[in-house]
Parts: sequence; C-alpha cells; structure tokens
Amino acid sequence: MLYDLTIPVFTKTLHNLTHMLDKAARYAENKKFDTSVLLQARLAPDQFNFIRQVQIACDTAKLGAARLTGKDAPSHEDKEQTLAEIKTRIHETIAFLNTITVKDFEGAAERKVTQPRWEGKYLLGNDYVNHHAIPNFYFHVTTAYAILRHNGVDLGKKDYLGEIPYKK
Repeated sequence: MLYDLTIPVFTKTLHNLTHMLDKAARYAENKKFDTSVLLQARLAPDQFNFIRQVQIACDTAKLGAARLTGKDAPSHEDKEQTLAEIKTRIHETIAFLNTITVKDFEGAAERKVTQPRWEGKYLLGNDYVNHHAIPNFYFHVTTAYAILRHNGVDLGKKDYLGEIPYKK
C-alpha cells in the first residue's frame, strides 16, 4: 500500500515536472531570455527559488523512499544552476525510485522514520507518508509549478497532473 502511495506517484509527478521544465525552456527561448531567470525566480522574497523547490521535491521523494525501505538514496550536493543540471537531478531521482519494489516496503508502515530536524522525534512509516512525505513533496512541486506559471510559462492543470489512467 505505501509503495502505491509513493513510488508511482512520485515518479509520475517528477516526469510531469520535467515536462514543465521543457515548456519553460521553450518559453525562454521564444521570449529570448536566459532560463536562469526562471530557475532563480521565487514567489516571495523569503521563499526558496525554483531550483531549490525542485531539489527539495527530489529529496523528499528519494529520501522518503529510502527511509521507508532501508535503502541508500543517491546523494546530491545541491549545486545545480542550469536547466540541464536540474533535469539530471530529476532523472537520477526517478532512476533511484525505479529500483524500489513493492517487496522493499515490507514492514514500512510500522518502521520508525526520523530525520535530523525532528530532534529525536519520529513517525511510523504510515504516518510519515501521510503527514510528511506526500504533503511536503506536493508543496514543493506545486510551488515550482506556481513559480513558472507566475513568470508566464504556459502551464495548466493538465501539465501538473499529467496523463490520467482513465478506464473505459
């Protein structure tokens, strides 16, 4: 169950984010400005810029999966400055998520999950997914979307949601 709530959804949404980056690149090219303008953009002065939003979304996905399964997540130094570099980070995160299986999640719902900022506190895996991993992931993806949208990139709900697996 936790696998279904995390890995496929994180993977799909990161692919959608890559699609949004492609649209941002085309927008910058058409308007004749450097994509770094978008990558450094933020919605408010005290908020992280676009690059940091994407870095945190990737970290939430990979570290969430790692904490729930006991696997080691890939390390990133948070040095991305270009569109190509941030897309590589997304790609590497997706590649890691693709190594995680349903079987890896055995016992994850009851696993104690913590991180340094929690000062010795923990959540059980199920609560971690529902109260931290999913909300935090979507907060940063949504903010990245909003930054691009605010700066004129032609994005809509379909770009954010991606393909929906409708049944007939």
